[in-house]
Amino acid sequence: MAMERVPITAEGYAAMEAELQRLKSEVRPRIIQAISEARAHGDLSENAEYHSAKEAQGMNEAKVAELEDKLGRADVVEPSMLSGNTVKFGATLTLVDEDTEDTVVYKIVGELEADVKAGKVSITSPIARALIGKQEGDSVEVTTPKGSRSYEILKIEWI
Repeated sequence: MAMERVPITAEGYAAMEAELQRLKSEVRPRIIQAISEARAHGDLSENAEYHSAKEAQGMNEAKVAELEDKLGRADVVEPSMLSGNTVKFGATLTLVDEDTEDTVVYKIVGELEADVKAGKVSITSPIARALIGKQEGDSVEVTTPKGSRSYEILKIEWI
């Protein structure tokens, strides 16, 4: 079975690569040093520093493996492909909630880089699926975990 390719922006790919590099070049050596220092204290069976460092090592290596897997499945969407006047992958949207008049800004990204708190919504999320193909001025009805919401698309940008 082939690995499923997952779309990602060039910006998201670069951020993941940077995090992977940081984990390998900064965090990993620091943990190895902590393990080495803890070993020097003698009896490992009751050495809390040693067990803590080994646990940190396991968590760091799991993060490294996860990032390597994500990067291996990533399909970087060329920035030159990100343009137009309809909503699609990579678009940054300014929306207004038609009920509350609150304005929100979302960028439609791949699942691997989605972070709603940072204003990045997955292409597979209900709001992105409702917005795909729409244009500025269009209204969309989105069913969210908090209920049904109506948004008007104020602006589509490619930033």
